[in-house]
Amino acid sequence: MTSPTARGPALSGPAVGGRGPERAALLLLLLLFALARPALAQDTHLLVITGVGGDDEHTQNFHKWAAAIVAAAKERGGLTDATITYLGDKPELDAAHIKARSTRANVEQAFADLAERAQPADEVVVILIGHGSFDGRTGAFNLSGPDLNADDYARLLGTLTAQRIVFVNTSSSSGAFLQPLAGPGRTIITSTKTGGEKNEPVFAQYFAEAFTDTSADTDRNGRISVAEAFEYAKSKAGATYTKAGTILTEHATLDDSREGKFAATLYLDSDRARAEKTAKVADPELRALLEAQQGLQTEIDGLKLKKELVPPAEYDQQMEQLLTDLAIKARAIRDIEAKAR
Repeated sequence: MTSPTARGPALSGPAVGGRGPERAALLLLLLLFALARPALAQDTHLLVITGVGGDDEHTQNFHKWAAAIVAAAKERGGLTDATITYLGDKPELDAAHIKARSTRANVEQAFADLAERAQPADEVVVILIGHGSFDGRTGAFNLSGPDLNADDYARLLGTLTAQRIVFVNTSSSSGAFLQPLAGPGRTIITSTKTGGEKNEPVFAQYFAEAFTDTSADTDRNGRISVAEAFEYAKSKAGATYTKAGTILTEHATLDDSREGKFAATLYLDSDRARAEKTAKVADPELRALLEAQQGLQTEIDGLKLKKELVPPAEYDQQMEQLLTDLAIKARAIRDIEAKAR
């Protein structure tokens, strides 16, 4: 994964106050504590925005990919209509699901609603699908009427109290959003590395596809993380250019200031919904296994964030044990579910 620049509080480098590595380790521990995933106690809020299409083909494709992400969030991730907002350039394409037209005013209102609803322990996922532009200094995402640029989105993200934020811009020139938006507690994904990559990217299609393709689940934990979706889409996009025999003109980039480790703990699903679903399982043995499975996943995510602080051999040993335990629980769950059919 690409991490252009680490931003926010310095976690390494020259000593602060003369304490050197000890000071850096302390700052990292504080950051890990702030980003720790509350065990089964958070909601996930999804905001999907499709921009102006320009023609019918693009408009239809943007909606198709956005709708696929929304459907995956609901059907696989357990998100509800109360935690999903879909703004589209053509609301008439899907009046039942598109809340309003994607104008500057409506986008700003959607962020205001998020700022009111999302709690500090919650996760907020914002996904932009459409066309982008770059004037040599600032990147923008194209809307009907006045656009919102990277600085505008940085301001809007700053209104959120949620400490776990995912911002995905799949448009052309989206790399110009990386530096203005990056920071602690944020995973920023763009379909291009710079604002100068202005050709239309194919990343959006595969990013949407990732959340329904089991092959994207590379660690086989039954869930697709944001990091896994990114790697899937980046690989698929690259293969498209290779197959066509053309030069790669988009270089998808992920920046979470942790070289992808933070993104590996973020999912397009709701811990609260998963816990509520598990609590309703009638079979006490199956319910206990599901609870143990979820607890092990929380431990794995926590260990991923602590990788720099754990000796390599110890980290590998702990991770191997956790993954083994997770596989055993998953097999036992499958066996019980198969008998119940």
